[in-house]
Amino acid sequence: MGERRRGFRDQDREEFDERVIDITRVAKVVKGGRHFAFRVSVVVGDNKGNVSVGIGKSRSVPDAIRKGIESARKNMEPVAMMASTIPHEIVGVHGSARVLLKPASPGTGVIAGGGVRAVVEAAGYKDILSKSLGSANALNVLLATMNGLRRLRSMQEVAADRGKDVSEVMPFWSRR
Repeated sequence: MGERRRGFRDQDREEFDERVIDITRVAKVVKGGRHFAFRVSVVVGDNKGNVSVGIGKSRSVPDAIRKGIESARKNMEPVAMMASTIPHEIVGVHGSARVLLKPASPGTGVIAGGGVRAVVEAAGYKDILSKSLGSANALNVLLATMNGLRRLRSMQEVAADRGKDVSEVMPFWSRR
């Protein structure tokens, strides 16, 4: 039975898109000097509308990566999707990092750089435009992107709030 269980875990592991974004050496100053560790930022997604950012810290890089992936898997969040893009434009904010996310027409592709691209692709978006504004700190940009995706509202939510049919609140370009 143990063999079957291990095989199941391997299958489960393959369905997630795991990407290491940033590895940073950090120091804690103590009485005897500095203690160094590594902080790793990881993005995990299922390419079907669930994504998360995890942070792991350890004395060795492999342990930090493992901790980051575990953290991200535990905190997976669903994000709003409309076909292959986002339902509306939004600006995600974390600290002084701001990330602008805009819907794009089919065939545009992912126009994003660095951490934003990793988060968006892991979530499963195929067509999206983005621009990183403010701070270029990799971790803050990742968290700002997640903040923007978390605050997206699906067309069904907006229609329910307004007491209208989904077809009445859809943007004109998506009705074609």
